[in-house]
Amino acid sequence: MNETAIENFRSKWIEKSNNKQLATKSHEELLYDCGAITNGGVTFAALILFGTSAAINKFLPQAEIIFEYRFSESSGPANQREEFRDGFFTCYDRLWDLVNLRNDKQHYQEGFFVFDIATFNERVVREAILNAVSHRNYQFAGSIFVRQFRDRLVVESPGGLPLGITLDNILDRQLPRNRLIAEIFARCGLVERSGQGMNLMFELSVQEAKPLPDFTGTDDFFVSVTLNGLILDKAMLSVIKRISEECEELLSTVDFLVIDALYHGHPLDDKMQSRLNRLAEMGIVEHIGRKKYVLARSLYAAAGKTGVHTRHVGLDRDTNKELLLKHIRQNNEVGTPFKELQQVLPSLTRNQIQVLMRELREEGKVLCKGKTSASRWFTAT
Repeated sequence: MNETAIENFRSKWIEKSNNKQLATKSHEELLYDCGAITNGGVTFAALILFGTSAAINKFLPQAEIIFEYRFSESSGPANQREEFRDGFFTCYDRLWDLVNLRNDKQHYQEGFFVFDIATFNERVVREAILNAVSHRNYQFAGSIFVRQFRDRLVVESPGGLPLGITLDNILDRQLPRNRLIAEIFARCGLVERSGQGMNLMFELSVQEAKPLPDFTGTDDFFVSVTLNGLILDKAMLSVIKRISEECEELLSTVDFLVIDALYHGHPLDDKMQSRLNRLAEMGIVEHIGRKKYVLARSLYAAAGKTGVHTRHVGLDRDTNKELLLKHIRQNNEVGTPFKELQQVLPSLTRNQIQVLMRELREEGKVLCKGKTSASRWFTAT
């Protein structure tokens, strides 16, 4: 076994557990305690995480990670390339150092304060690599590739998604292909808990106003995840900052996806729609129609985009009121019963239409004659 890999693991495990007795254990005891070796002998997980280069070359040569940096999309040789065929705990930090070597800062200013946001978030990059190591299929001969470009990072791992995991449920189901590797990562604190790395990648991408992880190119034989590092809209950082300052409750991954989708005007799937009522109670979103929600006006104000909120809410509201007024005007001789107003705007609830009619009456545009079901609406002029 690679002594450097074992000592790196030991230090991380002690830091995570605060168990100082781990420092007194022999290498064999340490690996036995974490399950890397058993009474049956050395596991493949032990070889992948702690093996020497000679042992990996002999027994599992596909347990290799290749880093490449490319200035462009050209198919020629990479501008920098390093190959790692040693226990993963020997190269884990080196991989991040290579990425961070060309990790540009993006400047974000709020008032007099200027903040720097790295193009490549360390936790997101590390999680992508950890996922590749713990989920890849080691029966396939291919290597894990980490390809860095100026504005994005692509991590490819052989074997496709684990059985039962799809791109639709990848945030909901945790099924590591190599459970022992995932458990060792969790034991020493490389991941918060087994199976949550993908959620963290999505949450941090939203918090930094970057595109969500992109799985384009994933098929039955390879998993490909692209981390686009450029900030989409710096104003969204103010939205996230306002939410973090005002929100006392913890947000789930799906909550962050709702915020991201509403801000960018993307459709919401069923899972995201199920979170809308809770986010409305928290004051993060507003209900403006039967099935329509927008981010709260205060969040658009934080981003300097109150006009966008007005477009989403105000124009729709004015249009609805104009439709009601037009129908009443066309039937002004006999008056319009309330049930006809519901036919004009079937997507709105009775209470929502009542609010619009009250506003029209306060504006002096309509009046109501009669009571209860016999009442009729007329134009006021």
